[in-house]
Amino acid sequence: MEFLSDNWGLIQSAFLTTLSLAVASGICALVLGTVLAAMRVSPIPALRGLATVYVEIFRNTPLTVVFFFLVFGLVYVDVQFPSRFIAAVAALSLYTAAFVCEALRSGINAVPAGQAEAARALGLDFRQSLTTVVLPQAFRTVVPPLGNVWIALAKNTSIAAGFAVTDLTALLQRLANANADQLLLVFAAVVLGYLVITLPSAYGISVLERRLAIVR
Repeated sequence: MEFLSDNWGLIQSAFLTTLSLAVASGICALVLGTVLAAMRVSPIPALRGLATVYVEIFRNTPLTVVFFFLVFGLVYVDVQFPSRFIAAVAALSLYTAAFVCEALRSGINAVPAGQAEAARALGLDFRQSLTTVVLPQAFRTVVPPLGNVWIALAKNTSIAAGFAVTDLTALLQRLANANADQLLLVFAAVVLGYLVITLPSAYGISVLERRLAIVR
């Protein structure tokens, strides 16, 4: 317990950094992914093509490469983020948005075509039909895959440690070097930090899935 009390401030700060990364990136990825999904099913070919290129590039590029490009590559074109934390949020958001998009697109495709046709018959245009009829049903369908994307995002925040962001993974290396005789406690503290984020998230997702299934 002495180890935990001596390092509690560091552990708490690293945990909050990891949680902040996950929440901020998750919100940004959800917004961007929703826009991309709308573009993917748009009747405008240029929008569909642009969204398809985006998704294919980011789905098939390692997240570490995305980090490296945003942190070090953009400097060569005189673009620099205010902090490494914001750069990490940008990298995680851009990367995860591609997976959010595909999850939502599968949900949109699962909505019966008659729903959109009925919306058009009532005089709704594509945007109105998508936002008021199709997307609400699609979100209910894709709660589990979106939940999996969120949990994967929470774990992917660990890559930020390699780019000077002091999250739980960065803390692991720091504490392991300073407390070689307490490695098990170091690992346990860091693993517990991630579990505090992922396990309640998994439970909340399962509850939300059941409630939405009842409503539907």
